[in-house]
Amino acid sequence: MKPAPFEYLDPRSLADAVAALAQHGDEAKVLAGGQSLVPMLNFRLARPRVLVDINRIPGLDTLTERNGVLAVGALVRQRTLERWSVKRAPLLAAGLGLVGHAAIRNRGTVAGSVVHADPAAELPALLMALEGSVVARGPRGERVLSAPEFFRGPLVTALAADEIVMETRWPLPPAGAGWGFHEVARRHGDFALVGAAAVLMLGGGRVASARITVFGSGPAPQRAHEAEATLMGREPAAALIEEAARAGAARIATHDDIHATAAYRARVARTLMARALTDAGARAREAA
Repeated sequence: MKPAPFEYLDPRSLADAVAALAQHGDEAKVLAGGQSLVPMLNFRLARPRVLVDINRIPGLDTLTERNGVLAVGALVRQRTLERWSVKRAPLLAAGLGLVGHAAIRNRGTVAGSVVHADPAAELPALLMALEGSVVARGPRGERVLSAPEFFRGPLVTALAADEIVMETRWPLPPAGAGWGFHEVARRHGDFALVGAAAVLMLGGGRVASARITVFGSGPAPQRAHEAEATLMGREPAAALIEEAARAGAARIATHDDIHATAAYRARVARTLMARALTDAGARAREAA
């Protein structure tokens, strides 16, 4: 199939892009990498009357690290962040390596995947796991939305129709943090049926902080707060990790679809949380 007819706009400044979105509202879509939008256009799952191409706006393709927070511009490609992350943020590199295939990551943008908000996508889950945020610009000015505020449901975010994401912000794990990332998919490059990411900090051999995110199981990436609470102040031995994974799996949202049942997702989420926590604990001990 081919897209329905649309008007193509090519703004050369962020202000012009915001003005176009303010004028056309829900009838407009932003084009950056196009790896999610273009297939939806071709299948006519999206039928915007106006397409706003932001690829020629200067200043949106930068990676900037300030005070332990990485600011990723709206036009930074996934492959660019993946290469940057190999030594500086290996959790990001591990997750990005599972996003589609190299050809997709060469073109797809980090912000585009976050805004698309597929509940089975790796980048929204990573943003949640790192307690990141989204910076949006609209006619009323700029606002910063935390990951829990931003993700509302499957393909639904808190972004207004007249706002554009100018950057995403990723607090980098501090030195000594351990991490783990696991997912199950039908084939390499497919969206995850279930996945889990974990970040642990140890103090005196005990868990000083824990962040665990599960994705693919529910309407949006979700923190496993019960698993985190189970770990706090205790030594992350195998028995405790299994206890924490059980606690997390018992409370996360799961759903049935054509690919898997809710019960299957709960079982796999428990297994993947345990694996991610085991890896995170081992890496944290090695760094201590």
